[in-house]
Order: sequence, then structure tokens, then C-alpha cells
Amino acid sequence: MNATSAPSTQYLDVHGGRIAYDDTRHGEGTPVVLLPGMLDTRAAYRHLHPLLTAAGHRVVTMDLRGFGESSIVWDDYSPAAIAADVLALLDHLGIERAVLVGNSYTGATVVKVAGDAPARVAGITLLDAFIENPPPNALMRGVVRAMGAALVHWPAFWGLYHRKLAFPGAKPADFDAYVDGLVAALRTPGRKTATRGQVAGDSAPVGWTEAVRCPALVVMGSKDPDFPKPEVVADRQASALGARKVMIEGSGHYPMADNPQATADALLPFLAELA
Repeated sequence: MNATSAPSTQYLDVHGGRIAYDDTRHGEGTPVVLLPGMLDTRAAYRHLHPLLTAAGHRVVTMDLRGFGESSIVWDDYSPAAIAADVLALLDHLGIERAVLVGNSYTGATVVKVAGDAPARVAGITLLDAFIENPPPNALMRGVVRAMGAALVHWPAFWGLYHRKLAFPGAKPADFDAYVDGLVAALRTPGRKTATRGQVAGDSAPVGWTEAVRCPALVVMGSKDPDFPKPEVVADRQASALGARKVMIEGSGHYPMADNPQATADALLPFLAELA
């Protein structure tokens, strides 16, 4: 998806602000809704999006509260609050049932929607999500707090994370420009409030998977630096959800960007089964 092929931005007013999204409108089977991760935008799926549309799917991508082209200041940035936005968007678009794909922070969101509104969700996919992550020890909790503070006060730290850790192997051709844009966005007036809100949100809630009854797919990069043992986390998620697990060899925290074809190869058969 590039500047000439990307659907135009549309907006939905919800309680507390405005959500930006795009929608290809056409496609066969169940529509697919793609949710980016923490501090990211819907353009995180810019390389996966065209592979899904080329396969005939209707694809909707949504910016999260506080980021991308959505309103910056909200009273709640949590995965649960984003779940309410997803349901509002489905209502707005007249979509009765969708497949929800959540990366990182929004893995919890798609699990929440599936548990709370099962009639609206045909299936979910977790891309390097935190939900069902083993409880961190005291050292890891301290590291997470320190990293959260760094992200709020020093946006350049987000660029450093992407350049040094998040993409351990291949990088997309537009990588440098994309990361520069993420860092610049964090410096936008008012964005510190949104950053602090997401950093404080619980992306790894306990117990939410118990309410999920729909089919699920777990996709995880084998070299995701956010997890000491990525496959252990993927196994826990797959077990909790009764899901199929796909490890993408060599990928980091964003397989839809560093290996979009392998991500599509994992996702498309799942979508075909749901159809």
C-alpha cells in the first residue's frame, strides 16, 4: 500500500474523540480489520494490506486513539477502550461480523472484542501480541517501567528501539522514513499524553482469553526482542485460545512489515477457512 494505492482516510466520531480509518469497501468473504500496535499507525500494515486485497478481501485499517490521524487527547487509551472503538466502527460500516487482527498492544483488544461481542467476530489473529505473556519478575517490571518513562520523555528512544531491536533481520525499503515519521509524531504537541496513556495501558491482561469461543490464529516472529522466548509466549496463547500457531522465522516484533509475504501466507488460509 503506497500513496497512490492506499484508500483515503475517513473518520468516525465516537464518545470522546474521532477515529481515523480506511476501508477498501469491496471484497469477498468476511471483512478483515487490522489494528496497529502501541505508538503506531494503521500504516504499519502498508506492506500486508495489498497482499490481502489482492487475494480478494475487504480490508479495514484503523488508527488507535491518540495516534495516526485519530484525535490525540482522550480520557482512556487502554486496549478495552479501543475495543469499544472497533465495535463502533463495525456498526458504522454496517459490518455484522469481521476477522480482527491485532499487533502487539492490540492483541488484547481483539481478544476483548471477541469475548464481549462474540456474534460480531468470525475469528481473531494475534501478531506478536502480549496477551498470555508469562508474568514478569521484579527485574522485568522495572525494565518495563523505565522503558515506558523513556518513551514518554524521549521520543528518539522509540526510533532506537525500531532500528536496533524490533527488526533483527530484513527491513522494508521504506524503513528509515517510516521510523522517522513515528518519532516525529511522538513530538507532536499533546502526543505525550497519548504516549503516557498507552504505556500505562495493560496490554497483557489475565483471563480475557477465557471468554473467546471463535477460531484464532497466533503469529509470532521467532526473533521478537520483546519476549525472552517468543515461541513460549506463542504456545501459551495458542493453548489458551485453542489456536493454530505460526512462527515466522527471523522476524521481529512486526512480521507484517519485515516479512509481509510470510504473514500473508499464514493469514490467508485462516481467512479462507472462516469464509
